[in-house]
Parts: sequence; structure tokens; C-alpha cells
Amino acid sequence: MRKLKLYSLLLILALSLVLPTTLAQRKGGAAKPTRAAALMTARRVDTISAAQLQNYLSFIASDEMEGRDTPSRGLDTTAKFIAMNLSRWGFKPAGGDGTFFQRIALRRDQLDGAHSTAEINGQKFNFGDDFLPNAVGATLTGPLVYVGRGWIVQAKNMDDYKGIEVKDKIMVVLGGGLPPGLTQADARANQGQTVANPTLYARAHGAKGILVIPEAGTLLNWEQQRQRVMQPARATVERFQTPAANAPLPMITMSVKMANALFEGEKFDAATIISRGQSSDPVAAFDLNSSKTVNITIAVKPDHPTTQNVVAVWEGGDTVLKNEYVAVGAHYDHIGICAPGTADPICNGADDDGSGTTALLGMAEAISHAKQRPKRSVLFVWHCGEEKGLWGSRYFTDYPTIPLAQIVTQLNIDMIGRSKKDGDTNPRNKDLSGPNQIYVIGSKMMSTELGELTEAVNKSYLNLQFDLRYDDPNDPNRFFFRSDHYNYAKKGIPIVFFFDGVHEDYHRPGDEVQKIDFQKMEKITRTVYMLLWEVANRATRPKVDKQLPAQLM
Repeated sequence: MRKLKLYSLLLILALSLVLPTTLAQRKGGAAKPTRAAALMTARRVDTISAAQLQNYLSFIASDEMEGRDTPSRGLDTTAKFIAMNLSRWGFKPAGGDGTFFQRIALRRDQLDGAHSTAEINGQKFNFGDDFLPNAVGATLTGPLVYVGRGWIVQAKNMDDYKGIEVKDKIMVVLGGGLPPGLTQADARANQGQTVANPTLYARAHGAKGILVIPEAGTLLNWEQQRQRVMQPARATVERFQTPAANAPLPMITMSVKMANALFEGEKFDAATIISRGQSSDPVAAFDLNSSKTVNITIAVKPDHPTTQNVVAVWEGGDTVLKNEYVAVGAHYDHIGICAPGTADPICNGADDDGSGTTALLGMAEAISHAKQRPKRSVLFVWHCGEEKGLWGSRYFTDYPTIPLAQIVTQLNIDMIGRSKKDGDTNPRNKDLSGPNQIYVIGSKMMSTELGELTEAVNKSYLNLQFDLRYDDPNDPNRFFFRSDHYNYAKKGIPIVFFFDGVHEDYHRPGDEVQKIDFQKMEKITRTVYMLLWEVANRATRPKVDKQLPAQLM
């Protein structure tokens, strides 16, 4: 039934897309003919409409796509849907082997619960009931050291490792989250320098692995976590494989039963460590008895799936300038089935980044109907794996299918579909942009010309409110680092990033199509589309007159 529903949905969409596009009409009668209006008509801007975007996004962010995790069948189906439309509209495939797909080989280790074991002083524990490991194959034995919460934060005078050595030992950590009083912004600041979390510290100082003492939140959600660890493990890109020094460490979350056994006969038992961990007098780090024997085996089954970027070119009309490209990009992946065992387990990612994925489709359809071609070629890239750490853009810029030196600008769209409503007092929506507003990041960081052109295009057409508050190398949110434009900028390509802001449904199941402001999406997509044309038709490429600030490298 599920397959039949999916195929039916695909068939209905394919048939509907064969029909002629209905162009959106402006209200208020005939407009005064202006150069801007003439250009918008010639470039078929009105092809980009709220109704068109809603149709595409309703498929891309449907439950049938299962949250578009990387890799997943939902992501693959979305890629085929994008490629089907590109083929209909006459785009040139620019992925590989004459297709729209730039294939990316992955490695994924799946936990093998039947062969994963744990034993402390001869007492055996069961996988799933007593311990939940990550999918890093290993056998852990050796001395143990308790390290508190395992953080170093110099700005807060926090150092849980004073007076102890972790090299060649198994670290035992209280809880898996942030210490009391530490914020996400604190944790992101200067990681590896003035801030170190347990994993960073363990890897840098030669620890063998990490055992985690559970706290109340972990125990309440134990069943969900059990289901999560049994899902396909996080994949890695084979070509990104890190040296042994940076390889992932085995990490095992213990049950209360297992934690009690671990601290039996020690100077503090597990209950004392947990209770004092919430107080102003936590238990200090100490070595466990050398006579204690621990033997833990994490068994994994290797898998080698693939994923893909979707890459297409609309060739320019100028015999010389068509060899240069204006790149537009979005990530078409999301985080998949994010809440297993709940009534709404799928994170559909309608805004993040179904909205950007859809905007690129809208622009691709519009440019295919334009009366003439832009002078430069336009490179459309739908990146996979952004949610895994900017995989798709890193892969494309490391292994490009067209010469990177020929890309004059990259325009990135990541979340443009949500609006803050009047009277919204939800603190999680405090930084969400309004219906006529969008955050613009990076437009002047490398090219003064590009920044000025971005503003001029906006003022000449729809005159949206550009909010530049995050266009700052010292932005504590580090938004510049957190989307695909970053990998292009690192290669010296000037970028502009369009973003609506974090909201209550960010990376939650509530990021669904019915909450999207399609009128806002239409306005932003049209604005980026017109910017694309202006960059493509300039006599010279935007001049890079500034290096990226050091803190952004």
C-alpha cells in the first residue's frame, strides 16, 4: 500500500506537470511599463508563483519522502523527481556519466546487536537493555577514569580534567549533554582551543573510548534511543575518511544497572555521582580501581550505500561568457525519521530545506521559459548531506564536474519559507523573519560589487527588507559556517546566502508544508532569480576585493 501510494503520487504529479504553466497575475490592473517590468516579463519571472512552489513542495516534503535523510530512498526519490523535471525543461546534465547525478560513495556501519557484548567483573549485560553503543566497531578493555562531565571551558574556568590522565584509558562521563550553566553558544566558541567536549578531549589525548552514566532525561527516553541506535547508522563519505587520529571513538551509554556495577566498590557510587552532578559540589575526577575488569565489544556490519548531488546546467547565450557560471544551490536533504516511536516520527523539512529545493525548481522552470538565454551559463546544484556536515557542497567543490575557476558567484538558499506572525510571542520564534523580510549573509564579505548588486536588484524589483544582522564574522550563531555556500567561499567564490531564521520547528516534526508562507517564498525566489540574471549578464564577473575574515576560514 505504501509503494502504491507513492507511485500514485508520482504519477499524478508527472501528469500535472505536463500541463501548461499558468502565470501568476499581479493585482491592481496594468502596471506602468518600466525597464524592470519588461525584464521580468522577458525572463518569465511570473512563472515562479506561490501555487507552483506549493505543488512542488507538497511532494518534496511529503511523508512519502520519509524526511529525505542522507542516504535514504526518500532522498533518492526526490533526486529522481528533480531530474525528471530538469530533463523535461531541457537542461544539460552535469553530474556524471551523462546524468544529472554526481554519485557519492558512502560507508555506513550498522550495529550488530547479537554480537555486541559487555561484561564488568564477570557480570554480563545485554545490548539494548543495559547498554546502547554508537556504531563504531571496537573492543574496549583497560583502566577506567571518571572525568565528571568531561568539559573544558576556559571562559567559565571549567576544567574537568585537572590532575588526571586519560591516555590509554576508558573515560567515564556523567551525562551526554551540556553541563549546567553552559549554553550552545558557549559550546560552539573556539572548539578545540578554549572549549573541549568529552569526545574532542578523548580523541586529542588518546583515550580508548567513553562510557556514559545516564541521567534522568536519558532514562525517560531509553526506548526511543534504543530504536534510534538500531536504525541505519550515520554514514560517512568514503573520500572524506579521516586519518586514524580523527577517527570516531566508541561511546557506550550505560543503564543504571550497568553504571551501578561499574562503580561498585569505588570511593563514590553511581547514585552519588548522579545526584551531586546537579549540585554546586559535583564529584571530582578520579581513577577507578585498577583491579576492575571491563570488556565491551561493539560489533558492526559494514555497508556501502551511495547518494548523489543533482547537478544541471542552463547554457548561456554568449559565445564567450557561456563558459562562466552563476551557481545557485540548496540542499535537498533533511534529517529523516527523527522521532521514532512517536505519533509523528518524520521530520519533513518543509522549510529546511524543502523551501530552497523548491525555489531552485521554480527558478529552473522559469529560466527554461525565458525569451532568451542569459549571457553566462547557470549551474544548478541540489546538494545532499548538508545536514551531515555540508557533505554535498564539500564533495562538489573538492571534485567539481565543471571548473571551479569558472564559477563567478554562488547564491545559496537555505530556509526561506517561514514567517513570524503578528502577535507571536513564542521565544523560539523571536528571530524568525517577517513576511517581507529575509536575512542576507555574506554578500559583501568577499565582493563589494556583489553586495551592492544584491541590494540594487532588490530595490529595483520587490524591495524586500534585507536584514544583515548575521552578516558578521563574529556572529555567535555561526550561520556563515552552517550551510553550503561556505564550501564555495572557501574556494574563493563570492557568495550570497538567503535565510529566514531559526524557528520553533527547526529540526522538529512540525516543519511541515501547511506552515509555509508561500507568498513570501514567491517573493524571495523571484528576487534571487532576478539577481541570478543580473550577475549572469554583467560584462565582468563580480570582483573579489576582500579575503574571507580569518575567523571564517
